[in-house]
Amino acid sequence: MVAQKGKDLLLKIDDGGTFLTVAGLRSKRLAFNAETVDITDAESAGRWRELLGGAGVQRASLTGAGLFKDQASDALVRTAFFAGSILNWQIFIPAFGTITGPFQVTALEYSGEHNGEIRFELALESAGGLTFGAL
Repeated sequence: MVAQKGKDLLLKIDDGGTFLTVAGLRSKRLAFNAETVDITDAESAGRWRELLGGAGVQRASLTGAGLFKDQASDALVRTAFFAGSILNWQIFIPAFGTITGPFQVTALEYSGEHNGEIRFELALESAGGLTFGAL
């Protein structure tokens, strides 16, 4: 991946079959993780750790901060958080691809200065299988 503008990473939410951009994220982080399953035993060669391939739990998490696109986007995300809903989200990464699947909003924070705009921070955790679509 070549150098690109950070603002080009988009966060979208499924609003009945169409993915709508919900926020202008000024900072964001997308992480993929997989747990390991240790199968080391007394007969492991040289007592080196052995792992069982394909057995660990995989997850993705996204954190972001910025400005909501509009009042409707704010309401959609806020409603999902307070309801504990799991919705389909799409993360668009230019010149790379899209990550699409169910996520739950696990944190939602608001902040602001007296002479500035209201900002938010959110955290999403994957809640099922994700698909990757290459561009």
